[in-house]
Amino acid sequence: MKNFVAGLMVLLSSVCITTYSYGQRLSPRLSQWNAKWIAAPGDDGMGYGIYYFRKNLDLERTPSVFIVNLSADNRYKLFVNDSLVSLGPVRSDLHYWNFETVDLAPFLHKGKNIIAALVYNEAQYRPESQITLRTGFVLQGNSAKEEVLNTDKSWKCTRDSAYQPLWGYFAASTGQNVDMNKTIMGWKAANFDDSSWSNAAELFPAKLKGEGDGFGWMLVPSSLPQMERTYQRIAVLREEKGIKVPAGFPASKTSITIAAHSTVELLLDQTYETNAYITAVFSGGKDATISIGYAESLFDNIAKYGMRKSNRNVVEGKDFSGRTDDLISNGKMGQSFTTLRFRTYRYIHLVIKTKNEPLVLNDFYGTFTGFPFKQKAVIHSDKDNKEIQQILNIGWRTARLNAFETYTDCPYYEQLQYIGDTRIQAMVSYYYTGDDRLARNALNLMDHSRLPEGVTLSRYPTHSTQIIPPFSLWYIGMLHDYWMYRNDPLFIKSKLSGARDILDFFGKYQQKDGSLKDVPYWNFVDWANGKGWFFGNSPRGSDGSSAILDLQLLLAYQWMNQMELKMGEPVFATIYQKKAAQLKQTIQNKYWDTKRGLYADVVDKSSFSQHANALAILAGMVGESQLHALAEKLITDSSLTQCTIYFKYYLNRALVKAGLGNDYMNWLGVWKNDIKMGLTTWAEISDIYTTRSDCHAWGSSPNIEFFRTVLGIDSDAPGFSRIKIEPHLGTMTNVSGEIPHPNGKVAVAYRLENGKWRININLPEKTSGVFIWKNKKYTIQAGSNSFLL
Repeated sequence: MKNFVAGLMVLLSSVCITTYSYGQRLSPRLSQWNAKWIAAPGDDGMGYGIYYFRKNLDLERTPSVFIVNLSADNRYKLFVNDSLVSLGPVRSDLHYWNFETVDLAPFLHKGKNIIAALVYNEAQYRPESQITLRTGFVLQGNSAKEEVLNTDKSWKCTRDSAYQPLWGYFAASTGQNVDMNKTIMGWKAANFDDSSWSNAAELFPAKLKGEGDGFGWMLVPSSLPQMERTYQRIAVLREEKGIKVPAGFPASKTSITIAAHSTVELLLDQTYETNAYITAVFSGGKDATISIGYAESLFDNIAKYGMRKSNRNVVEGKDFSGRTDDLISNGKMGQSFTTLRFRTYRYIHLVIKTKNEPLVLNDFYGTFTGFPFKQKAVIHSDKDNKEIQQILNIGWRTARLNAFETYTDCPYYEQLQYIGDTRIQAMVSYYYTGDDRLARNALNLMDHSRLPEGVTLSRYPTHSTQIIPPFSLWYIGMLHDYWMYRNDPLFIKSKLSGARDILDFFGKYQQKDGSLKDVPYWNFVDWANGKGWFFGNSPRGSDGSSAILDLQLLLAYQWMNQMELKMGEPVFATIYQKKAAQLKQTIQNKYWDTKRGLYADVVDKSSFSQHANALAILAGMVGESQLHALAEKLITDSSLTQCTIYFKYYLNRALVKAGLGNDYMNWLGVWKNDIKMGLTTWAEISDIYTTRSDCHAWGSSPNIEFFRTVLGIDSDAPGFSRIKIEPHLGTMTNVSGEIPHPNGKVAVAYRLENGKWRININLPEKTSGVFIWKNKKYTIQAGSNSFLL
């Protein structure tokens, strides 16, 4: 957290912290809170509303430290002396309701200070990921001196009636309709007169998780930092109608005057997709309207082609369609509007309609936001370096736009943390940043989502129920990934009982031979198009079975066997080993087609896919004598149902395992096509004309594989304690790079000189490993390792 003083935090009571493995720590005296949850008086807290809370703080001297803990339902923005200090809370559920810990000292001064909070509740319009009880706000001082700010009826409160919800997408935030004639201006300032405001109503005492009755919100400390907020200008004006715009707008602060009785349309282009809080500053123009529309891309004549998209860089002849925020000017000078939640866009469509007065648009800009990841992985090559860097940059942008308080599938339409997406996103985080905080949070949330029958929800947090059983199996894979790439075995050990429950769920649908039959719910695999595929579901045989589901279950048994052997219960390891052996034999007998030399999707062998055969390779189904031939068919046999950009993660891993990794650069066609068509983030599916979302981080797997496959850096033991270096350089002759590691970094360099390879490998301390070159193994140790081969 940006203003979090970690050195002042120690363990809370063992009931509240050690059981749940959360990162922030509090003073022992805060095992109980004295603050009250507060709300607007006379308000039932169930409806849409924006509320302001204020409290004066008089100080004899400027403090060096002033720590508070705070939360809200749905969300808050905290200001100190008109400066934005904190946004939250991190989304979760009522049983694990997050609070942030913030040091206010840098924003305080001697004398009168104003602590002000904007709390908003989107109620029935809230995003799908927003779980809620009712409108509420709580702030608890971290020691006796800070408890003067504890929320109670001494806080002043009012509701801003200027805000009304606008239609958005069901899973993302609604738009805002704001009538500046009704809004409360200057409410965060110290000289604002709040004498007409009511005292806040006290709801009930704040309770930390573990205290028994949580009164709805069981509070836990957030394990995440504050999100990044970076000033971001919009780059280019692409179209203007009804006005001649001054040079410089919008890339620099430039005023635009819109005459009375005018209609102006401006199409702005960020030139790349982004997540940002939009701010508009404007003056005059009594009762003028400002509509701010946001879109990832433009559409090809909606009346004729529907929602078809072509080259994302082209605007001529295109239609704009997207969510909006609408404003009504009150005619005063220096009006300012900032969105409550960030907006996702590449293009912004501004429509301004004035009445009897001209309106001046003083400024218009964004504030980028996202999880504060820092890129640490780098790669350099003398061949295809520009193309590699472009793919990596787009992939990294895509990953960042889908990472804030949770990972998400897409920022524009849904903002939901789906397990299938998140597994790949977490691996990008490990390889590219070494920061595992968001991945740990995701694993905690997925564990919390498990239903009594054992299966997880497909996504979490979410206020409705959606179950994708294959994603529960990918959750076990995600646990195994974390175990292998991060040095935190106790965290994974705490998750094994939940993973056992998942496998027990699948056990209910296994036949005597171990094969799954008629697994309920939505068995999504991939947005593939092929025989027997429907709405992401893979084909199901006449007996109710599916090779792909059986193979995913086999992989889950294998992962669990490994984890149980090392840190779980040997009896479970034995059980999963036996179940895996039985299922492996059943899959071989049931789905292997000798004539085609491939695994079928279903028992009657009427359909075949890259998916089933890639998973068969990864699960160790294919013997060495057949491995290369089967892998070649995955590339050359166009009759197979093809993986989309998402499932290519598994396809490409299988091809590498089959020994074809030197061809990795030849497998990037879908990514190159996205670039050719002007995308600045990876599309949800391979068909970029019909894709809904232009930003899905499950397509960012090259940000893993350029390092794991091409540079060859991989974990060879739990905790990344042993490192395997097996490069697949293809036609490259000079390439180097590095990735973060729990103990430091791993760096490699490969250069062909006079017919020999000069190879340098640097491993971090407390590690060792193996270097594999042309099927020969060499031992490597911590520090520098050099070879001339």
